[in-house]
Amino acid sequence: QVQLVESGGGLVQAGGSLRLSCAASGRTFSSLAMGWFRQALGKEREFVATITWSGIGTDYADSVKGRFTISRDNAKNTMYLQMNSLKPEDTAVYYCAARMWQVRSFSNEYPFWGQGTQVTVSS
Repeated sequence: QVQLVESGGGLVQAGGSLRLSCAASGRTFSSLAMGWFRQALGKEREFVATITWSGIGTDYADSVKGRFTISRDNAKNTMYLQMNSLKPEDTAVYYCAARMWQVRSFSNEYPFWGQGTQVTVSS
């Protein structure tokens, strides 16, 4: 089992920045591929970014490319999402997710999830 806890969400004005964190426990963190997903009110959960277990490989949704940066610190068992130039359409609950070894972009391929953290961007 893997336990994931997100933090860092909040209310920010358009153009601002936030940094989300996801702390993991229960498995060797360096064996986990990780991802961020988000779900806006009334919409389906969508892919935001993923990172390989080594941290070398990353992938982003087109809507966040160039604005968001995913990273991880395997020594601290923590993954991050730096979000810059935030837009109102980024408003959603952000979830971190984990799976063993190979990264995937579809949420249904991740067995482990955090509880989510709310990000609200005002215009």
